Amino acid sequence: MGARYVGVVVTAWDPQSWKPRATRWFAVPEDAAFNNYPGAKKVHSPLVDLCDGKSDAPGAYPMDSLEHIAPRVRALFDLSYTRMAVVLRDPGSKTVSHVGFVKSDAEQDDFVHLSGAAGDDEQNAVMSPDGRTVWFTYTDREGRKRIGSRSTEGDHHLSAESPGAGNDLPLTITGKPARAVQANMVHLAPDGRRLTATAPKVFGTVFDTWNSSGPLSGTSAREAVLLSGCAAVVGWVGDDRVLCRTSSSSFRTMNARTGRAAGAPISVVGPQDGTVAEGMLVSPDGTKFIVSVHQLNAEQDPDYGYNAPDFRVVPATRGGTATDLADAELDVHTVFLSWS
Repeated sequence: MGARYVGVVVTAWDPQSWKPRATRWFAVPEDAAFNNYPGAKKVHSPLVDLCDGKSDAPGAYPMDSLEHIAPRVRALFDLSYTRMAVVLRDPGSKTVSHVGFVKSDAEQDDFVHLSGAAGDDEQNAVMSPDGRTVWFTYTDREGRKRIGSRSTEGDHHLSAESPGAGNDLPLTITGKPARAVQANMVHLAPDGRRLTATAPKVFGTVFDTWNSSGPLSGTSAREAVLLSGCAAVVGWVGDDRVLCRTSSSSFRTMNARTGRAAGAPISVVGPQDGTVAEGMLVSPDGTKFIVSVHQLNAEQDPDYGYNAPDFRVVPATRGGTATDLADAELDVHTVFLSWS
């Protein structure tokens, strides 16, 4: 990142050699919100998660562990990583924001502005898997919190999809036809029947999927299962099992139907190491996962961005040997988003 020329690099990696295979570049438009700073409208967007560099500026969301950040950032892109959703600040107003998107390898001023109506407060922009719609949260003329979408083609008219929960919770788009789930740490099970998610004042970690868009709430949270001792969800390792980071900072497979442990704890760092491990991604076959290891409160170090990253591929069962990921393309701000 330069002083103002900001971009997001998406790199495809060979999952055997862990060497880069292809790269795409997404230029961030001048008015796009990629951080929050005094005097500007505070914006909720996964792009702020990715680009703020763990600065002292206000974050986009209350929860900022990598287990929370990784699924939020993944939602910015379509399945093929050809389009990225953005929230655009209105340079003439401290209260107005609109959604748009950029295409891979386009110039900084080559982006699509999906709305320009006066008074818009569109936030939490994410892309549908097929790249045909941008979804977002907004407040309608009656002051109601809503979830909406705009087509990336045609006239980009507003489609009011469902009631929303405001801007503090991010969006994830799943299913065919596309629908939005507004919650934290959303991971869809391989069979598509259940998902993991959390939201304030909602009991549980695993829920049956529902057929319409909306926030996770006491009404939509059907067949809730609480994963005991699960501090954060990394992902699914099977149709009925979820990998969690536990409250004791180890990792453990949990039974998604009973909420109980289904495997032995997996320790990545020792209790006296002074480091923590956060999970980002589970392999498609559920046998491995990627973690980032860093010092406690490392983000508060002003030189944090210059530190060497410590990424590891860890077996999802106890007793295996972790593989270190080391490459010049990686830095402490790298987030692993998908594995296929």
